[in-house]
Amino acid sequence: MKKINIFYWIFTGLYGAFMLVSSIPDIVSSPDAIVIITTHLGYPTYFIPFIGVAKFLGGIVILVPGFPRLKEWAYAGLFFDLTGAVYSSIAVGDKISQWWPMLPFFGVLAGSYIFYCKKRKAMLLR
Repeated sequence: MKKINIFYWIFTGLYGAFMLVSSIPDIVSSPDAIVIITTHLGYPTYFIPFIGVAKFLGGIVILVPGFPRLKEWAYAGLFFDLTGAVYSSIAVGDKISQWWPMLPFFGVLAGSYIFYCKKRKAMLLR
């Protein structure tokens, strides 16, 4: 159980920090976020703070212990956010060098979710 806990917090801490840090420019609608999301990707301006708040809340939910049903929803939402970001980048014709750095975060998210499930199962078997 100790090994599961350690790996869970490594993956979850990394992904939670990634989501929290990446949500801040969106929440405050920084000029860089506006240029990337509206001009480059073609999304409306009102989408920026919405997705930022959603990423921030998802990051908080996966980091806070408890709330199993809410955690499942957060993991799903964060997966769709990351998938949407990669797909949007590919759809507008970005070079692979612009979107491939996001791919390792799928592994980090998967690691967090896998160890969350293992941790939850171990707790239920006690």
